[in-house]
Amino acid sequence: MARVVVAPALSRRLPGQGDDRELALDLPGDTVADVLGALFARHPPLRGYVLDEQGAPRRHIALFIDGDALQPKNELSRPVSPGAEIYVMQALSGG
Repeated sequence: MARVVVAPALSRRLPGQGDDRELALDLPGDTVADVLGALFARHPPLRGYVLDEQGAPRRHIALFIDGDALQPKNELSRPVSPGAEIYVMQALSGG
């Protein structure tokens, strides 16, 4: 199992989540895609915020595996170790 942590900017879009609370779940999967699939099975609305129509992370989404940015960020076939943490957040932009 991997731990998935969804930043408050995304988790607040789910029913019952507070504005300032991260969502943290232990989910099964051997790859980033598997673990995200388990996340979306439990919280379907997150899929549209995180992935585009082709199943790739949206431009404004950042994924971190054990604190390291997933690069390239569409490398969802990357294996994850048991106990790994996947952090999902909205990237900030602007000037």
